[in-house]
Amino acid sequence: MPPIRKCLFPAAGYGTRFLPATKAMPKEMLPVVNKPLIQYGVEEAARAGITDMAFVTGRGKRALEDHFDTSHELERQIAGSERESLLEDIRRLVRECRFSWTRQREARGLGHAVLTGETLIGNEPFAVLLADDFCVTGDAGVLGQLTAVFAEQQCSIVAVEEVPASETASYGMIAGEEISPGLFRVSRMVEKPAPEEAPGNLAIIGRYILTPDIFAILRATEPGRNNELQLTDALQSQARQGKVLALRFRGRRFDCGSVAGYMAANEYVWKRP
Repeated sequence: MPPIRKCLFPAAGYGTRFLPATKAMPKEMLPVVNKPLIQYGVEEAARAGITDMAFVTGRGKRALEDHFDTSHELERQIAGSERESLLEDIRRLVRECRFSWTRQREARGLGHAVLTGETLIGNEPFAVLLADDFCVTGDAGVLGQLTAVFAEQQCSIVAVEEVPASETASYGMIAGEEISPGLFRVSRMVEKPAPEEAPGNLAIIGRYILTPDIFAILRATEPGRNNELQLTDALQSQARQGKVLALRFRGRRFDCGSVAGYMAANEYVWKRP
């Protein structure tokens, strides 16, 4: 299969845990210090060598498109000032990456969001990044770690980390055989199980590499937990054929979908040398 050149960003959620801040602002635009979560995600994808950024959005998400565009009025206002340097990172992304957009008309789960993005992805392997999961690494990023594995293994890959038993109901959980240090051949995946039903303590976080057959599998998958189309259920179909790996990524993750995780991420970035 070709190398990964496209990344899908599901960004249609309401962000209800951050109300009222997210009543009129996309949760993906919440800043970690002075940069929105979604920009950190796009920067991670770009560091992994990905050039095409595809977004699945919904109503009230126009600010995402505006952020990855040129604001001529702002550019004129700060031209020549010391604040102009604050735009260097976003200017580089707009210059070097391609952006495409589609809308998810109704919120029916992560699997449905991925399926909605099929028209932007086409018939090729691709990455998926959930901006809520803010990851800090000392290398090319979590997606960079996944794409390196994909180059050798040519199958779907999920990023995982260990979580306490009390938190399994918040994640897709996996079990599998460790085929090399930190790399597992997935045998079972369960979406948000109770602690006593979890197959292990390895939780999927918001970084994936998916092969294009996932779209056909999603179309054939019945709604699962909460009557939503679950990506975990579709990946389980691939896992039965030995076609899903899980990588225990190197780095630290902050759950910025929660207020506590979001505040911790801001404190970490603010204090980081």
